[in-house]
Amino acid sequence: MQDQIDKANELAEKEREFALAKLRNKPTACSLTHCQDCDEVIPEARRKHAMGCTRCIDCQQIYEHKAKGYRK
Repeated sequence: MQDQIDKANELAEKEREFALAKLRNKPTACSLTHCQDCDEVIPEARRKHAMGCTRCIDCQQIYEHKAKGYRK
């Protein structure tokens, strides 16, 4: 019986740590009004939906492809 309780406590602890890590990584900064790469205006809907965004959608896609090692 004790083993099951220990396992349940370990699982609960891991889930707590995961939830806290997600909160720490959540962007809290304000979004930029202009893309840091191309200097075009970032639409208001994107700024509200992707809190803390710094790039327009096109530049963000290019950035993510480069980060994954793809070439355009």
